[in-house]
This record gives sequence, structure tokens and C-alpha cells, in this order.
Amino acid sequence: MCGIVGYNGSKKAVDILLDGLSRLEYRGYDSAGVAVRDKDKEIQIFKAKGKLENLREKLEGEKLKGTCGIGHTRWATHGEPSETNAHPHVSNDGNVTLVHNGIIENYQELTAKLGRHDYTLYSETDTEVLTNIIDYYYKKYKMGPIDAINRTMVRVRGSYAIAVMFRDYPDEIWVARKDSPMIIGENEDGYYVASDVPAILKYTNKVYYIDNLEAACLKKDKVIFYDLNGDEIKKELKEIKWDVSAAEKEGYEHFMIKEINEQPDVIKKTINSFVREDYIDLSNTGLSDEEIKNFKQIYIVACGSAYHVGVCAQYVLEDLTRIPVRVEIASEFRYRKPILDKDGLVIVISQSGETADSLAALREAKNQGVKTLGIINVVGSSIAREADHVLYTLAGPEIAVATTKAFSTQLIAAYVLAIQMGYVKGKINETVYQELIEEIKTLPEKVQYELDHLTNKIQKLSSKFSHIKDAFYIGRGLDYAISLEGSLKLKEVSYIHSEAYAAGELKHGTISLIEDGTLVIGIATQEEIFEKTISNLVEVKSRGAYVVTVTSEDMDVSKVSNFTLNVPKTLKYFYPSLTVVPLQLIGYYITVSRGLDVDKPRNLAKSVTVE
Repeated sequence: MCGIVGYNGSKKAVDILLDGLSRLEYRGYDSAGVAVRDKDKEIQIFKAKGKLENLREKLEGEKLKGTCGIGHTRWATHGEPSETNAHPHVSNDGNVTLVHNGIIENYQELTAKLGRHDYTLYSETDTEVLTNIIDYYYKKYKMGPIDAINRTMVRVRGSYAIAVMFRDYPDEIWVARKDSPMIIGENEDGYYVASDVPAILKYTNKVYYIDNLEAACLKKDKVIFYDLNGDEIKKELKEIKWDVSAAEKEGYEHFMIKEINEQPDVIKKTINSFVREDYIDLSNTGLSDEEIKNFKQIYIVACGSAYHVGVCAQYVLEDLTRIPVRVEIASEFRYRKPILDKDGLVIVISQSGETADSLAALREAKNQGVKTLGIINVVGSSIAREADHVLYTLAGPEIAVATTKAFSTQLIAAYVLAIQMGYVKGKINETVYQELIEEIKTLPEKVQYELDHLTNKIQKLSSKFSHIKDAFYIGRGLDYAISLEGSLKLKEVSYIHSEAYAAGELKHGTISLIEDGTLVIGIATQEEIFEKTISNLVEVKSRGAYVVTVTSEDMDVSKVSNFTLNVPKTLKYFYPSLTVVPLQLIGYYITVSRGLDVDKPRNLAKSVTVE
């Protein structure tokens, strides 16, 4: 949550900061601010409540020529959205200027400490407390920036990534992190810092990753890295493979619809990264056949949409491997003191690789000595670096807050893992193995078919239901798993109350909510339980529901469905990849019909990097 960007070099900083912040607005858009310095002049700070456009308007006519600066776009945690609470924050006498991602858990204790030393606070934020604590150590011990920052890092509890400017060091930006992401980029024009790759991808694809409890100093001509002792350390420069155009709208009205339409391509890329002509190659993950044979239990840990991928994966993994699978919400996993099988595998799914609860779950598994595997989209992210094994998805940068293409590539990673584990364990034979591989290769083409043939139909449906207050999604088995994602897509962007239920649960209370005109979206693709799902749809239709059915093209739902969306036929395991597409489109077009900002839904941020 929240976005940081910084620049120190030969170019005009404010333009780079505003451009970078515009690419990080998916991390927060309650307020924004920049701090810019020109050589020995005072730091100039500008802040505005609301979206970044408000800050742009405020900066019109300002001649900020400085080539060193930091910026921030905020998702409010401590303190309501306001100009006062917006970053950057400044210490009492202006010595320290700071932007911050994360939460300082012991801010009350630190506030009391500052009060004893005659510091006063003007905002409601934990960030201002952090700013003054750095200033306190800097002055009390007459330390340089690295010593003051390191002493603060030891004193502070919580998660943070910070970018700091000191009055006494006009040509430097200091950065540090703990459990919140941060990268440093370089090119011939200078050095960049950001909390996510898209912010600086336009300028460079060469980056350094800062590890936990490390700091760095960005000068105009070099960057120096430090450990917690203040000793210099070396870092390897990495190359980001993402195409800069993937972070642009390229003519689409919103990033969400662009990313929905990118799914055939990114699904194909992800498949090709694992599937050779007639076999699955997991060698890049470091996961050996011997390890696979020894796994006796699988735990899948994730949040939000990634959790829904886990629910889908549970059905596929258990059926193909005959290993028991447990799916856990990451924010609950660590706190219930899980008892993990030493012969188990903990799979952590996260688009960003920085999700705070998922990262904590990974560390809990490692503390218990259990093997871990990450399904991750961002190379070099914290989970990717700390997991024993990694399956990378090739979704590229995903800008819309509501995930679409990352979800679809995570499904592919789950499929190939399940197929290979089932094969290595001898639970599926060569014939079935080849059939599964051949079918998974057809998914990109089938998703493209849906986009070509269902979009107009869904647009008409969505305009009809843009006024509704409630919606229900139902299904059984894998259809229930994808119902969870369809429901989330609708509620998070359209603000319509929506729930997903296992269809057989309707009679246990939920059916009392069905009345004339209630929208019920039923997913029915699983042949073995198709008739039972149809019976459930009959039950809601007889009580006045308007039934939209998402089903395979070879299944007849004409007697129960008011509106049918047919998806191409595939093997039962792979239907989630096809049924999710119309559900994404329903969420998108209903939101557009309601005149809402699809890419930046209220109160949400793309990467949840605080607990």
C-alpha cells in the first residue's frame, strides 16, 4: 500500500516524480505529495488531498528546477485522508523530510518518547513520528544519515519502506526497508527509487533489490548499499524483462479491460515457460522429482483473488495427486499456530510477491522446517527470494487494482504443478498426462474466442443490471471456486453487494434472500454434478431470481437460464480459466455502466503490504 518514487540525477525531478506516481496510483490515491531540492536551496514541498491530478493542478506555474526529489501517493492507514496527513512529512525544524510505506506498530510508544524531548506533531500519522525519530537520533548522537537510520530501524516495530532527504546532505536521497518493497533503478541520467517496477520502467529496466533491514544512499553518480551495522555491501544489478508498453493503456479506456484482453497472450507465455512439446519442465523452479515424491501434504496460503486460485488448485491437486490439500487465508494462517507436516509443501500465491500476510505465512512455514514454493509474478520480490522454490507467472505488470491477467496466469501455474506432481507420483498415466498437456495448450485460443464472441453480449447484460444492490454467484466444485472470484470482481469495482455460495448451501439459509429480480449467476461446467447445480438454479428461479448461467457450449441450460453465456468445451480441470473471463467482463461492464472508476476502486490498493 502507498507508492514511493524518488529521483537523483541530471534531469528535472518533479516531472519524473509525477510520472512515477501516476504509475503507482493503484497503490493508493487518498492524497499525494512531492519534495524537490535544487542544489543548496531549501526543500520545496507540495501536497494535495485526493487523486494525483489535484497535485498536478497545484504545481501548475511552479518553477521547480531541482534534480533531486521524493514523492508519495497515499493509501490512508494512520490518519484520515487530508493534506496535513499527506506525505512527505518533515521533522520539527525541517532537518528531515520523509515518505513512507507501511505501518509503525509502536508509534504510540515513540510518540511518548518524542514528547519527552520537546517534539510536537502536526499530523495524525505514524509517518511523522518516524520522521522525527530519525531526526532525534541524528541530533542526539551527532550521527550521519546511515547511523541515524539504522538506529531507527532497530527501534521501530512494524513494516516500512522509506525515502529520506536530510537538510545537511543536499545531493543525497537515503532509503531503507523492512517488509515493504523497494527497488533502485539506474541509467545514464541518474538513480531512481520506487516501491514497484512500473513507476520507473519507462526510464530503466536495470534495478537493484534492497533486502530487509538494508539501506542505501542515492547520489547523482552512484548508489551505495549498507547493512544494519552501517557497513557497505555489494548488490547485483538485475534486468527486468517486462515490456514498458505493458504498463500503458495503449488506447484502452481502462487498464482493467486492457488486462482482460491481454489474457490470451500472457496465458500462452506462462504455458510456454513450463510446457515443452510433450512434457512439463519444472527445472527452473528447483523442484526435483524426489522432493515431489516425498510430499505427503500440501498447504496453499494466499489472500484475496490469489486465495481463490488456491481454492481452484485444491480441487485439481487433490484429484490428480491424491495428496490432501488445505487452503488457508494468509492473514489467519500464522496466528492459529498451524501444525505443519514436515513432509509437506507450503505453496504461497501472490502477484506482487510482497503481500504482508503471505510473506509472514511463508516465514512461519520456513521456521517450522517445511518446504515452500511461491507462485509469483514479480521477479526478485521478497517471497520469490525467500521461498525454496518459485513458479513465475508471466503476466507482466498489472496496473488495475482488480486482478485479471495475474489471476489467470496463477491458475496456469497451479495446473502445471498439479499435472506434473500427479505424473511423478504415478497417479496419472502417460496417456492422461499427454491429454492434459495437449488441452492446456488450447486455453489461450479458447480465451480469445470468448473475448471475441461474448463481450458484446455481456455489455448488454451489464447495462440491464447496473442498478442492482445485490447479486449471488453459485456453483459446485470448481464452479464454486470460480464463483468466489466472480463475486469479488463485481463487489470490489462496482460496490454492489455480492456473495458466492456453494450451490448446495442455498437451502441452509441463503435462499431466503432471493426475491423477484435478484441476479443469480450460476456456473455449471462440471459434468458429474451438473444436474445437481441445475436443480439449485431451478430453486432460485422459482423464487423470482433472474438466472444468468455460465456453462460449457455442449451443456443445455435453456429450461432454467434467463441469459446464457457459453464457454468453449475443455477438460473439467481447466474450466476456471474459461469461466472466469465472462465473470471479469460482467464486473467490468457493470462498473462502467455505473460511471465508476474501474481501475481505482475506493478504499483499495493493489499490493497489500501491511497487516
